[in-house]
Amino acid sequence: MDALTAPPLLGRDDEIRCLSGMLTAARDGRGGALVLRGEAGMGKSALLAHVRESASGFRVLEASGSEFETELPFAALHQLCLPLLGSLTGHHREALDVAFGLAGGTPDVLRVGMAALDLLGGRGPVLCLLDDAHWLDEESARVFGFLGRRLASEPVVLVFAARQPWARSRLDELPGLELRGLADAEARALLSSGPVAVVDDKVRERLLAEARGNPLALLELPKAGGFALPDVTSVPSRIERSFQERWERLPAHARLLLTAAGADPTGEPGLLWAAASELGIDVASAGVEAEASGLVSISTRVRFCHPLARSAVYLAASPAQRQAVHLALAAATDPSTDPDRRVWHRAQAGTGPDDSLAAELERSAERASARGGVAAAAAFLERAAALSVDPGLRAGRTLAAARAKLDAGAVDVAAELLTTFSADDPQADLLRGRIAFARDKDNAGPSFVLRAARRMTGAAARDCVLDALEIALAFGRPSGVVEAVVREARSLDRGSDVLEALVLLADEGHAAAVPLLRQVFSGDDLAWTRHPALATVLAGELWDIGVHSSVTSWLVKTGQRSGSPFVLRLGLAQVATQAVLTGEFGTAMSAIAEEEAVADAVGVPPLRYSRLHLAAFRGRAQEVLAETGHSLREAGLLVANTHWASAVLHNGLGDYRVALAAAREAVAPGDLYLAGIALPELIEAAMRCGETAAASEALEDLVSRTSPCGTAWAGGVAACSQALVTGEESSFVTAVELLETSSAKPYLARAHLLYGEWLRRAGRRVDARVQLRLAHDLLSSIGMEAFAARAALELQATGEVARSRSARATDELTMQETHIARLVATGATSKEVAARLFLSPRTVDAHLRNIYRKVGINSRRQLADLFSSSA
Repeated sequence: MDALTAPPLLGRDDEIRCLSGMLTAARDGRGGALVLRGEAGMGKSALLAHVRESASGFRVLEASGSEFETELPFAALHQLCLPLLGSLTGHHREALDVAFGLAGGTPDVLRVGMAALDLLGGRGPVLCLLDDAHWLDEESARVFGFLGRRLASEPVVLVFAARQPWARSRLDELPGLELRGLADAEARALLSSGPVAVVDDKVRERLLAEARGNPLALLELPKAGGFALPDVTSVPSRIERSFQERWERLPAHARLLLTAAGADPTGEPGLLWAAASELGIDVASAGVEAEASGLVSISTRVRFCHPLARSAVYLAASPAQRQAVHLALAAATDPSTDPDRRVWHRAQAGTGPDDSLAAELERSAERASARGGVAAAAAFLERAAALSVDPGLRAGRTLAAARAKLDAGAVDVAAELLTTFSADDPQADLLRGRIAFARDKDNAGPSFVLRAARRMTGAAARDCVLDALEIALAFGRPSGVVEAVVREARSLDRGSDVLEALVLLADEGHAAAVPLLRQVFSGDDLAWTRHPALATVLAGELWDIGVHSSVTSWLVKTGQRSGSPFVLRLGLAQVATQAVLTGEFGTAMSAIAEEEAVADAVGVPPLRYSRLHLAAFRGRAQEVLAETGHSLREAGLLVANTHWASAVLHNGLGDYRVALAAAREAVAPGDLYLAGIALPELIEAAMRCGETAAASEALEDLVSRTSPCGTAWAGGVAACSQALVTGEESSFVTAVELLETSSAKPYLARAHLLYGEWLRRAGRRVDARVQLRLAHDLLSSIGMEAFAARAALELQATGEVARSRSARATDELTMQETHIARLVATGATSKEVAARLFLSPRTVDAHLRNIYRKVGINSRRQLADLFSSSA
């Protein structure tokens, strides 16, 4: 086993063994990530230094988060990648150049993550050390989280050191170790080994008690003098004060140099010396004295002895000193290559309101936003608003800052910024609506948005009303919002758009609304694309798979082209839902796996409803139950989807009471689309439970929705439900004939099943066998296991034994493995699959080895043959 060669750190044997094991694994091509967490002084930085010195044969890259750069996008990633950047070419280099502001364009975090993975993964064993990870900028943290989840087949080790309490969440899902205080014996040994001998026993015991096992405290506090009065402040605060006391003993010009070093997040000596010249500091003597204090070392980089030392000396300086060093750093910063850091230093100087400086900050916000730095844009705008003299400019910048803060997830800060606006400001109300949705579960948001719409006119008012519904759909809580939107829309000028279709649906039903909906989706202006979530729902109201396919195709292409994870994930989830409805379960699995890959890449939970649909149609009760556990903790649409899926599942299982209860829940809210597609489930379950009145009422509703649509799917489903309620054989025949011309194979298979069950109960066993055999074969080929088992039981009741489907070799594959296998089977290379799923080619090859083992093959050609034979 590879052992770290540096002298062991007291009390950190477990951590050293863990890190040693990671180095050994990385040499074998199995990388990983680890987050070291603990309060300041617990030895996180010491462990990073220990690993750095012990990683023989590794290329070591280092970076650190900075309190001053938490809002600058990709700042920490730039630090880490800079030494290797020249070795990267092609589109990956372009992605990083855009992210780092070296080229124009809008960075895509997914492409940036893949570029960083390529940069680090192709250089032999690489060790990446990131200190002060609690100060990582949001964009870098997202990329590091992306990388940390994808190193299993890469010779790369990522080690982060982050202070507790842990504020960032992007790295939370990575493996972590919490560093606690040293045990008593270890603490005594460290105190005895320190640079200052503590000879007084009482002082020693007090220091041991107050340090609480904190290694840095045990080394630093004795330097402050052993006979001070007991201190009740926190250990990190006492350590900082110890550093400040050492700073205070320095000459004035050395203190000012250290303050400038503390204010500069780049650690570039050239910039520090230039700022020192601006301040009139005698660089030679000040540098010697600063280094002699032990607080800092200056060589190729400016390094403080500990992150706390940096913050301590900066905070110890007077406001006038901090103002002076920021102005000097601004003057020393190149305005053409680093304009944002220059203007940030000027703003930090706190020289008072300044419209010119505010305008510069606003331009920096625009640049940050273009680079995907939402948090940076928000910070720049907030500071610009504070420095604005002109009231109109201040108001506009405050609104922009609130919007950016909300986009960055700082909901409370956004709300606080809006307190300066009156209740009759429509733009402020739009933001208040979004904030309410983000905070609450009670649908308070639409009231603000709709109030804003009342103070608008024309197209702006109509768009604003639709925004209320789009926001509700995005947050999964549309129940009740449709009605409010329709009420508001009635007071507006009438139009021929999506909003008008909603009003017609509510007031006059599908017969009046369907023609306008078809016009909306067939028009050239693509106005529906401004509200994509609403468009997917309204397309479902048409019972037209072709229209839904057009909407879905636009979403996927637009998401891929624009790099918008939300649009792409919505499109992929809709691809999966459509594939479920058409019986293409392999396609559904692939789309679900791809959506989950995108969600994982951007560090958000996957969209669960398409997985629910697939599990229900496949008859996988345990999977539905597992997904239900997630879904019922959510609200709105996801819960409605859960009830619909439960109704489908239990109809397949023949548990009609449970199916009926679930279908009633799915229909009850009156949500768009789901209320309609759940009606056939309610009718089937109600008839099996003898509740004919409920079935008849639901049938009337279903027919009113499907008849105006005029599609074979709509007509076939309605005819099948009609046959169940009325017992008319001609309706069964009509249902089968219509559904045979549609792509909705699961509904055709179920129509054969229901027709066969009806024939058997009518005593027509020979005729029943024909329908049940067709049903069983089709259900089995699609993979609708519960319904296929139901058909087999019905066939057995007619005196015939159904042919059991032999297990497919691919049945044991996970969704991600199925997707990879399908892509490879079509001829895709590992590199192409990797780009599709935001993985490295090595990881794809590792998955392929697992796939080969599970299905009993050993080549890509055999994989292609396997999927060809099972198609």
